[in-house]
Amino acid sequence: MASASALAGSSALGLGAVGGTGPWGSAAGGPSRYVAGMQELFRSHSKTREFPAHSAKVHSVAWSCDGRRLASGSFDKTASVFLLEKDRLVKENNYRGHGDSVDQLCWHPSNPDLFVTASGDKTIRIWDVRTTKCIASVNTKGENINICWSPDGQTIAVGNKDDVVTFIDAKTHRSKAEEQFKFEVNEISWNNDNNMFFLTNGNGCINILSYPELKPVQSINAHPSNCICIKFDPTGKYFATGSADALVSLWDVDELVCVRCFSRLDWPVRTLSFSHDGKMLASASEDHFIDIAEVETGDKLWEVQCESPTFTVAWHPKRPLLAFACDDKDGKYDSSREAGTVKLFGLPNDS
Repeated sequence: MASASALAGSSALGLGAVGGTGPWGSAAGGPSRYVAGMQELFRSHSKTREFPAHSAKVHSVAWSCDGRRLASGSFDKTASVFLLEKDRLVKENNYRGHGDSVDQLCWHPSNPDLFVTASGDKTIRIWDVRTTKCIASVNTKGENINICWSPDGQTIAVGNKDDVVTFIDAKTHRSKAEEQFKFEVNEISWNNDNNMFFLTNGNGCINILSYPELKPVQSINAHPSNCICIKFDPTGKYFATGSADALVSLWDVDELVCVRCFSRLDWPVRTLSFSHDGKMLASASEDHFIDIAEVETGDKLWEVQCESPTFTVAWHPKRPLLAFACDDKDGKYDSSREAGTVKLFGLPNDS
């Protein structure tokens, strides 16, 4: 198999990066029907609103599977949950208990009432929005920085600063397996079929393990530098990785080859999210905009302006609404104080 980095390089040069039509392209010069339709929608729904969430910067935002709630995790050691009501987020609760920064959180894949937070305090906590209580606090070996919930809902994987990934039984809250890696582990994810486990690493590789056996299946040289984030599209066709080389590469899940690259950002790609239909990909970095691309062509669909670097993006699971959080300062009152706001893009301009 040709080296994936060579493939990534070739696609960066011509297939999608500059909106080249390539084999997936739209009719010469014009945007695809999907892009044109979404651009028309965003012209009337281009408003971004801010919602106060925390007293320090927000590291992670995520939607519940039914799209009714948005959760955020912050440097202020708490998680917040908002209800989505028409065109605004209404704060429902603040979840306290962690002794350090909440670096990442995610929801149960099919139960809209449960979410889990990973913290630098060497614990993960599972919360239930119906009782607003922590239903489990699980001790781990190190400072936790990334977390994901398996598609079947049975397992939570958490990675720490020492590159150990622990697999926790979501029902018994006990550790099922633990893997120490010899490289810097960045983001972790199951594939949609729940039979493979993916890690992005500091050497620019994507490591794939069988699940639940956790045997190495393949290591792909995806980028020339640190491979930071990974996301699977809801349809199961693609996954995307973002790298310190400022490129986003799109991979065919079955073939494990790079099909195209998106290269409109200039800074390391920190965060990615596919829209609910799998047709749009949002990517963000320290650039002062979030890039929204059409997945099938790589064409630029929209860009969301921001005033500072973006830490986290998440498309709503049913609607073209994008939640995100930036490294904001509270300029009105104290320019050194972090704002801790959650933002929502895709709202009607007259709202």
